[in-house]
This record gives sequence, structure tokens and C-alpha cells, in this order.
Amino acid sequence: MIRPIFIALLIAFSSTSVFAGIKIPMGEREVLKKVYDLPDTDEFKSDHGNFIDVATLHKEYNIAYFLPLYVTEEPKLVLFDEKSDSFYDMPQDKVDAILASQKQNKEQLNKLPFYTRYGGKIVALLIIGALIWGVIPSKKEEEEPANS
Repeated sequence: MIRPIFIALLIAFSSTSVFAGIKIPMGEREVLKKVYDLPDTDEFKSDHGNFIDVATLHKEYNIAYFLPLYVTEEPKLVLFDEKSDSFYDMPQDKVDAILASQKQNKEQLNKLPFYTRYGGKIVALLIIGALIWGVIPSKKEEEEPANS
């Protein structure tokens, strides 16, 4: 029962008219994620008057912004202005000094989540496996006649 539904969905979604207007974004992109909220003091203000925080910046190759396949550039810590959605690429010794003043562990903050590092690969393999499983014909076992 599942196989005919799967084949019907595959045929329906593989037609060119369905995908004609849909463009799935693919490629390398920079990802900026806030990892530590610095106190809102004058010491941590940007040139624009906004308060800054600490974020990680890395590059990844992904599909549709939610399926990261692999990391092309390892993460580094930067200062992040959330209101203007911009970052300041400071020398790492200055970022280290800010984190030391806040008693934060640099290695703990500069980690990528499991899904970003491995989850996209797992989901992609599951999708490919499901497609292959749907294409392989299944063998139906023949019932043996009962001997009386």
C-alpha cells in the first residue's frame, strides 16, 4: 500500500511544471549565531550606539537554509550587533580578553551544534536511502502448499 503512494508522490513531484516556479537555495553561506549576551553597558557599545554580543561565525554548504551538508570554514568568535545585523571581526586576543572579563570559556562558546556538524549529513543519507528503498523492487514470498 505504501509503495504505490510513494511512487505516485514521486511522479507528481518530479514533473517539471511543479518545480518550474520553485527555486531551492543551495550553496555556501555565512552563518552568524549569537552565543553570549554581553551586559548592556557603555563598555560594550558599537559605533552606532547599539549594544554588542558575542557570536560564532562559520561558513557552511547547505540546502534550503535548514540542511547543512558540511562546514567549509570552522567557527570563530566575533562581536555581533543584533539590531543592525552586523558583526565586527576583532582580533582573537581582544575577544579572549572580553570573554575572560566575563568569566566565559572560549572553547565552550566556539562549538557548533550537533545538527550543524552532523545532522544534515544524517538527514541527507536518510532521504537518499528512502529513495533507493522505494526504487528497489520487493520480492514477495510465495506460500508453500501445506502437505496433508
